[in-house]
Amino acid sequence: MAVVFLAAVALAAILSAYWLSGHEALADPKAHSTGGPALRAKRTPTTTATAPATQAATAPTKPWRPPRFTERRHQRRRMVRVIEGYALTDQSVLKAMTAVPRHRFVPRKHLSRAYGDSPLPIGYGQTISQPYIVAEMTRQLKLKSDSRVLEVGTGSGYQAAVLTEFTPHVYTIEIIEALATAAKKRLNRLGYTVVKTRCGDGHYGWPEAAPFDAIIVTAAAGHIPAPLIKQLKPGGRMIIPVGAPFAVQSLMLVQKDLTGVVRTRSLMAVRFVPLVSKSP
Repeated sequence: MAVVFLAAVALAAILSAYWLSGHEALADPKAHSTGGPALRAKRTPTTTATAPATQAATAPTKPWRPPRFTERRHQRRRMVRVIEGYALTDQSVLKAMTAVPRHRFVPRKHLSRAYGDSPLPIGYGQTISQPYIVAEMTRQLKLKSDSRVLEVGTGSGYQAAVLTEFTPHVYTIEIIEALATAAKKRLNRLGYTVVKTRCGDGHYGWPEAAPFDAIIVTAAAGHIPAPLIKQLKPGGRMIIPVGAPFAVQSLMLVQKDLTGVVRTRSLMAVRFVPLVSKSP
């Protein structure tokens, strides 16, 4: 009886080793790419500990699903009807503006005006932009689901939240530390956890995360910062207000073609707060 039991144990061990060897081959990174560069793993003896780890490393990530809010939805719909009155008809943009709860991104004392067609102060001399301007600037970026987008001027985080309706690859930078800290907490609390935030000088962009398919600057610069142009991917688009502080500025569309040639075009007259920068 003991001989039969030992033979059965040996047979089970052989079959287990055979199955694990096949499982390891299926989990080869070259066979199951997650969209990035193929991993070059060293060949190591197959064990029960390495097989699950390899499988976990190649498991696909869950698709991004932006949070949804029911409160004050009727007010957002009314706001969107006003945006449509500007002849903005892009349904993906209108849907995004309907989805993001603007009232969660304005100071409490301005809640009653959260869905009005105007900018609102958020402290430190900064504002949350007029809904139509947010919608139009977003439309000009022509974002896709895999676009990498940089926002310069996080403010309260509202524009970043709107961008996540199109892509989870959103980077936003804010020079005023108090605003940057509050926006990060607010975005995470509301469920916009894919947004990557940083406190820093937006004039210099985010070199480690570059290049970007799109860049949006939500404050007026005296000129288009050279670092941002450099970080724009060939074929990319940047939208930025350019002009003197506290004056009428021009909303500029910057396009870099596939050969690296940059062209600019003025879209409309706007009035933004100045881009705060430590740059001379």
